[in-house]
Amino acid sequence: MPIVDLYEHSDQRHNLAHFATLASLAAVDGEINEKEKAVLDKFAFKLNITSAEYKEVMKKENKYPIQTPHSGEKRLKRLFELFQMVFADYFIEEDQMNLIERYAIGLGYSPDAAKKLIEKSYAIFRGKIAFEDYQYLIEKQP
Repeated sequence: MPIVDLYEHSDQRHNLAHFATLASLAAVDGEINEKEKAVLDKFAFKLNITSAEYKEVMKKENKYPIQTPHSGEKRLKRLFELFQMVFADYFIEEDQMNLIERYAIGLGYSPDAAKKLIEKSYAIFRGKIAFEDYQYLIEKQP
């Protein structure tokens, strides 16, 4: 029985599916390093993932579908969390970028919008943003 079937409450199912996506992203290079594991542990706590669910998700044969939130803000937050996972080890691999792009499209972004959003996110997370963008982010804060 898939672990997702253990929950009737859709929020927990979405959280579990999101966590499974984060785990897949961390393992895309074939292994999960200590920094990525620490980030996964943090997300497991944040998403209320039990240790049994955690172990089940970490099995290599598990594949979970992308659960698309209805809210644009929630979709963007999911993408933000993926970038947190990717940059846990301060390095992003081509396989990870491809997975992020597929995930963004799965979240409902068009291929063009996904590509632009990922490029901007990548620049922000690497700290290589234009002054105008930096200024906008700083001034937007209350």
